[in-house]
Amino acid sequence: MNNQIRRRYGFTLVEVMAVLLIVGLLAGLAIQNFMGQTDRAKQKATQAKLRMLHQAVNLFKLDTGRYPTEEEGLLALIEQPSDVENWQPGGYLETTSVPQDAWNRDFIYQLNPDSGKPFVIISLGADGQEEGEGYDKDLYSTD
Repeated sequence: MNNQIRRRYGFTLVEVMAVLLIVGLLAGLAIQNFMGQTDRAKQKATQAKLRMLHQAVNLFKLDTGRYPTEEEGLLALIEQPSDVENWQPGGYLETTSVPQDAWNRDFIYQLNPDSGKPFVIISLGADGQEEGEGYDKDLYSTD
């Protein structure tokens, strides 16, 4: 009778490996989905900063009669250029420094770009290189 009653305790190696494989696959999918959300959030935050800076440059133009030069760049929004009158006291940004994109890089300010617009502010995207696709694509304030 002892031979017929066998109690089984624990798991076999195959069962443990199957559970680990399933947990690993689920974790991989969750991480991939989370990373996509992080990249998307950084892109949206950068686009919001581009819109804000674009509006600030337009306000600078309304007050001073000109756009900041490329040499002055976006710094003209927080520090009054020496040749400018009618500059808004306190500057055109609510911060004391020019914001960076979501990847902690400086924005690029260009006057008279190829698009025919008076100016453009650019973020080089996640990879920090010109061109790119997906989250690496360049973001423009004129988009």
